[in-house]
Amino acid sequence: MAQIKITLTKSPIGRIPSQRKTVVALGLGKLNSSVIKEDNPAVRGMITAVSHLVTVEEVN
Repeated sequence: MAQIKITLTKSPIGRIPSQRKTVVALGLGKLNSSVIKEDNPAVRGMITAVSHLVTVEEVN
């Protein structure tokens, strides 16, 4: 499957608790931290929920 790189570009401080928990569930802690995840509908849904806080790139 394809993989995607997710980077936390904005702080979750001051956001609603569900968005903060989604950022943690994606494995993102500090600002500018990145994780590589499999591209599947569950991860895409989490990215959509916090799209204003993260950037997404495709990994080959």
